Amino acid sequence: MAFVSMTINGEPVAREVEDHQVLATFLRETLGLTGTHVGCDTTQCGCCVVRLDGVSVKSCTVLAAQADGGTITTVEGLAEGEVLHPVQRAFQTHHALQCGFCTPGMIMAAVDLIDRHPGDLTAEIVREEMEGNLCRCTGYHNIVKAILAAAEEIRGPSSLAAE
Repeated sequence: MAFVSMTINGEPVAREVEDHQVLATFLRETLGLTGTHVGCDTTQCGCCVVRLDGVSVKSCTVLAAQADGGTITTVEGLAEGEVLHPVQRAFQTHHALQCGFCTPGMIMAAVDLIDRHPGDLTAEIVREEMEGNLCRCTGYHNIVKAILAAAEEIRGPSSLAAE
């Protein structure tokens, strides 16, 4: 057993965890943050993406003990009260989801993608960077539209490169 302390969605958390417990299980089962989904347990699908110290990670292969001292943001931590994050709003507005299972991971990966590409985001970049997030329902077209729209809302119209 290991004792971990971290900040999750702005709140300090301290718990004892099994040495083999992955972060996704810690978030879902120990803390009740069920927005982080587990689809494959092998880092193939991206449903479990969260941000750890500002970087997108697949929480099904990060041990909870490895996150000790870290700052984690889950999909539950993006909205400010009742106001959705621009990426959450764009996914809703652009119908970028169907069953919703992959959506939390897609949203978290999209937030990271937008942060890492200031001013040079194109549909090609979005498609390439999001290929680690699988969706079995959509054709990805609306997901790409939503991410580009969110980037534009966050940074303004000049943030998108000419396609």
